Amino acid sequence: MQPDVVIAVPKGRVLEQLVPRLQAAGFDTSALTRRGRQLIRDDEAGGLRYLLLKPDDVPTWVEYGAADLGVVGRDVLLERQYDLFAPVDLGIGVCRMMVCGPKDFPFTADMSRTLRVASKFPNIARKHFLGRGQPVEVILVNGSVELAPLTGLADVIVDIVETGETLRQNGLVPLEPICDISSVVVANRVGVKLKRHAIGPVLAALRASA
Repeated sequence: MQPDVVIAVPKGRVLEQLVPRLQAAGFDTSALTRRGRQLIRDDEAGGLRYLLLKPDDVPTWVEYGAADLGVVGRDVLLERQYDLFAPVDLGIGVCRMMVCGPKDFPFTADMSRTLRVASKFPNIARKHFLGRGQPVEVILVNGSVELAPLTGLADVIVDIVETGETLRQNGLVPLEPICDISSVVVANRVGVKLKRHAIGPVLAALRASA
């Protein structure tokens, strides 16, 4: 039986926070929480199908119509250009995008020199610094970004900060905020119109549970 609504959800920590939010909205989450490695989980009674994906892949499934709705961090949407509708902020996965570096690094002292910035989010980093008139060279780093200022790869980093503990343990501090991040519901623009009768109640329930 074909589901009424297909929802792409991220595996990992965000999913752990998403489950209580779905429960508060009145959805049966047993399909999501049962053990197993199945990447497709069906709630036949509720007419829902969940696709378990890596967080960065969620908006791709939604944009191309393989899923009607998805849950994704604003950082992913800001970093890439997706043609998606984002109707609901779930208020989960809350953190901040920050410029971080050594405490004594005067990164605002000389706005004429080119600043070397390491980040998993090169587009966000580049836009932020160019917007404040700072020449910048952005180096793409996908993991252990805190190493970049410690080893001379870069002057500072742009990264998501939740508690700041990893920064502290590596001798770094937040230097400047860029934006707040949280998880939002995204929708396929065509699908939300063609399947309004099915998607509308799901979005309304999620809004009401905020």
